[in-house]
Amino acid sequence: MSSATTTAGAAGGLAFEDVAVGDVLPTVALPLTVYRLVMAAGSNRDFNSIHHNTEYARSTGADEMYANTSFLMSSWERSVRDWMGLGGRIRAIRGFRMRSFNYVGETMRVLGEVAAVRTEGDLGVVEVAIRCETSAGVTVGPGTVEVVLPRRTGTSAATEGSDA
Repeated sequence: MSSATTTAGAAGGLAFEDVAVGDVLPTVALPLTVYRLVMAAGSNRDFNSIHHNTEYARSTGADEMYANTSFLMSSWERSVRDWMGLGGRIRAIRGFRMRSFNYVGETMRVLGEVAAVRTEGDLGVVEVAIRCETSAGVTVGPGTVEVVLPRRTGTSAATEGSDA
């Protein structure tokens, strides 16, 4: 499915055999509203005023309040999870670097593409190259999210590391 957008099917998600290098994940667009940033900061208990108070954020040298680390990392997870479905498992996140702020009023886009596929025994491993962008360019990443997808033959992702 190279260069095509692939998405999780209704029955639990993608199988390893459905994925190819070059597959593009559907873009996740997140408008960074005051409401979203306040709710995100509260939900992950990051009460630093730079994430919900414009005047305070500006007093620290920022242009405006901005999204916190937990929100940004969860946006990578959402992008990958929406694409692969519930049958897959996130195994690692690498290269998560904040390059610039994701300010309120912007729309942040999470962009991903399958960079590598391999098998490890009965496991189907996929590496997704991923990043966040705003009108200012890349704000987070680029990095990699490594996932294990179920295979049509062999063991499923759910059995990795179990004694089953």
